[in-house]
Amino acid sequence: MRAGELNPWWRIGTLLTLPLVRGSFRVRLAGLEHVPSAGPAILAFNHVSALDGPVLAIEVAWRLRRQTRFLVAAEFFERRRFRWILRSYEQIPVHRGEGNDIALDRAIETVRRGAMAAISPEGRVNDGDPTQLLRIRSGVARVALATGAPIVPVGIWGTQHRWPRSGVHYGPPWRPRLAIAFGNPILPASGPDSADALAHLSDRLRDRLAAQVAQARAMTGETA
Repeated sequence: MRAGELNPWWRIGTLLTLPLVRGSFRVRLAGLEHVPSAGPAILAFNHVSALDGPVLAIEVAWRLRRQTRFLVAAEFFERRRFRWILRSYEQIPVHRGEGNDIALDRAIETVRRGAMAAISPEGRVNDGDPTQLLRIRSGVARVALATGAPIVPVGIWGTQHRWPRSGVHYGPPWRPRLAIAFGNPILPASGPDSADALAHLSDRLRDRLAAQVAQARAMTGETA
């Protein structure tokens, strides 16, 4: 396995977890060429399952040899069984109650150093109709405007058949199709992150992300 930018923990972890993903899902990817092979970038994905982040990180690490940094609640860094994993995999701690500004500042600093961050603009797992996006929060746009990093919209479909918001599902389909559709990067306009700029970029992201979700769903063969 070529190292790329993966540290030893990422290389070992990817080799160990990839068979679990492939054994649990029939994976299909499209548009991977839209993800930069190096340098700052933001993956903005829809959120239909607790598995979205891990699956996305594993597939990107295996195929592109790139690490993905997620915003993770700081309380997990304080738990012994999670602490060394999160630190080894260089995730970004977010402290509850400290405000979104500090958390986003950490993400901005990480992306400015040339990293690739992954953020769900919906903010939480969708507990309603997964074909309809929840309200798009401004965090992705703020990070993009502050860093100039391209936003790659990523549609994910299929993880909710195994682990929806309600909890793990053990019944059929036993090996559902999982599709990840990467779209053309959205380049943020230069200039300050004014309210208008944030709203405009967030609206663009919503439209593009919705299109990627529709593509991912079509790739699994599910119909409207």
